[in-house]
Amino acid sequence: MKITSQLITSLVFRFNLRLLPLLLLFLGYSRGMPHVLRFGGIFESIESGPSGAEELAFKFALNTINRNRTLLPNTTLTYDIQRINIFDSFEASRKACDQLSLGVAAIFGPSHSSSANAVQSICNALGVPHIQTRWKHQVSDNRDSYYVSLYPDFSSLSRAILDLVHFFRWRTVTVVYDDSTGLIRLQELIKAPSRYNLRLKIRQLPGETKDAKPLLKEMKKAKEFHVIFDCGHEMAAWILKQALAMGMMTEYYHYIFTTLDLFALDMEPYRYSGVNMTGFRILNTESSQVTSIVEKWSMERLQAPPKPDSGLLDGFMTTDAALMYDAVHVVAVAVQQSQQITVSSLQCNRHKPWRFGGRFIGLIKEAHWDGLTGRVLFNKSNGLRTDFDLDVISLKEEGLEKIGTWDPPSGLNMSETHKSKTSNVSDSLANKSLRVSTILEEPYVMFKKSDKPLYGNDRFEGYCIDLLRELSTILGFRYEVRLVEDGKYGALDEASAQWNGMVRELMDHKVDLAVAPLAITYVREKVIDFSKPFMTLGISILYRKPNGTNPGVFSFLNPLSPDIWMYILLACLGVSCVLFVIARFSPYEWYNPHPCNPDSDVVENNFTLLNSFWFGVGALMQQGSELMPKALSTRIVGGIWWFFTLIIISSYTANLAAFLTVERMESPIDSADDLAKQTKILYGVVEDGSTMTFFKKTKISTYDKMWEFMSSRRHSVMVKNVEEGIHRGP
Repeated sequence: MKITSQLITSLVFRFNLRLLPLLLLFLGYSRGMPHVLRFGGIFESIESGPSGAEELAFKFALNTINRNRTLLPNTTLTYDIQRINIFDSFEASRKACDQLSLGVAAIFGPSHSSSANAVQSICNALGVPHIQTRWKHQVSDNRDSYYVSLYPDFSSLSRAILDLVHFFRWRTVTVVYDDSTGLIRLQELIKAPSRYNLRLKIRQLPGETKDAKPLLKEMKKAKEFHVIFDCGHEMAAWILKQALAMGMMTEYYHYIFTTLDLFALDMEPYRYSGVNMTGFRILNTESSQVTSIVEKWSMERLQAPPKPDSGLLDGFMTTDAALMYDAVHVVAVAVQQSQQITVSSLQCNRHKPWRFGGRFIGLIKEAHWDGLTGRVLFNKSNGLRTDFDLDVISLKEEGLEKIGTWDPPSGLNMSETHKSKTSNVSDSLANKSLRVSTILEEPYVMFKKSDKPLYGNDRFEGYCIDLLRELSTILGFRYEVRLVEDGKYGALDEASAQWNGMVRELMDHKVDLAVAPLAITYVREKVIDFSKPFMTLGISILYRKPNGTNPGVFSFLNPLSPDIWMYILLACLGVSCVLFVIARFSPYEWYNPHPCNPDSDVVENNFTLLNSFWFGVGALMQQGSELMPKALSTRIVGGIWWFFTLIIISSYTANLAAFLTVERMESPIDSADDLAKQTKILYGVVEDGSTMTFFKKTKISTYDKMWEFMSSRRHSVMVKNVEEGIHRGP
């Protein structure tokens, strides 16, 4: 009996040991979660490498979940990693089938679009969730698609860039993209010119080589200062280095980078260059929890061999790594919420999908997670991440700083500190050295007279020099004054469409500032910016004052013109002849010279030709004569002549008094019409000045007529400066 009882006890103990795993497995199923769950990861070996950021983040996230035990306390996550060559979609399909045969709950990656599409088609057929962390153009909107992407939706990112362009009030924008997918990502911006007052120019980066200097040289020559670069962080690092070598990292340029890894680039060489650089960041660096995770990641990342020429700072967590970390946690949240899930081996040659796949992908799309990249929410219809928060970052002397935020519902929200800094110009000019262009023009800018040789800014004096000195004292900048090379203010040549003078130097950035009596005109304001005017003037006519003359011997003739004097003389002769003829015909003008002999036949007439002329001269001189007309006809002629001489002598006396006190101009000019109607007095303007531009562009007939006159005599009336015009003779 004793042996029999021991035998029975031994059999029972062995039976219980065999039932223990089944019992534990049953208990695990009763709690709704398996003990071991496998995730699959497919990564490109050339792009990411064996120790790439995404692969390390994938392992780091799984190890964090397994060590923490707060998210999945009774489940251990394992992984199967497969590496493929880039652009090899066939190998990606084969690796995905191998992982599905092992039994995986989800597949992460690959990142390249062609390989990702091949893996996604397999996952859709077999009902396994496919998780992406890189941007990929999603053409179809299939509600049953087993696809989830943690990368922000491209249409939302495009609207964020467009809002940033509107905030900076850009009117001309150059878009530089790396590949054709960039045109899809920036479609909202590309559509902007048809809806907004925006001029857009699109350029493409060199595909095979990283040499962007020819493209940057063209952009510099075309004066394209507002540029949007759509490329990865590695290409962005190369562009910044080459732009610095090309002299394009100055305050005149403003760059916007679409890559979300701008914060991870080394900005030390560009902090003090003055260049304006703006980008976006989805990594929530302001959270203490995120900072702690990033520090742990950095410690592990520093142990891996660094990737050469990546352009990233050592230990920084890239956006792709942060998205992969959040992707693993989102799937883990879906595992936690699932009641019963069993992973089975799936065969690609058999169209038998995973029976838990539809419910599991639904749980993933409904999962909520506050991770490294902020809140993670998916669009349940297409699996895209359309609701997210972006930080707007800008390069300052202290490094990259947050200047605002953007989210799809409320759009762009810039911080008040950034708005105050942008409006305060004094802070931007402090401790800077400016190149100043000017032109010699008294009393604004003149050479200082000195018995000692002068150099630099000490050579000049004048109102503009004093104004510049006071501005530098208030704003705290240094300056170097130089004369404009061609000695001109600045005008547009319509034939070549090129500017000259100080305007051209400002446009070419040869100088930073022009301090001179430079008139503010409409055409100049199109290409350069003006300050408030320190003087308001109009266009005036400057003509030569007549020289004074001493009275001459015949100055008494000046009140009347020579023509009037000639007419008076002819009138005197004419009246004398008429009086002579009428006196001959009238019987009353004949008399008997011998009154004592009344029967004498001899009669005489006093109005001979000489006496008639003497009668006219005496009346003209207001003296009269001894001859008096007797006949009615001769008296009428004499009375008319007397009245004529009365008017002439009165007018002459009045004009003689005026000529003795005031000198009159030979051709007085009272208005522009008077000047345009005559050609005797020459007139001109300063060449390539604002007045010349006014007459050249005017549509008023009077001024247009004056411009035709000046252009026909260009060499004789155009002067280089005002001083030359003043000394120009008549």
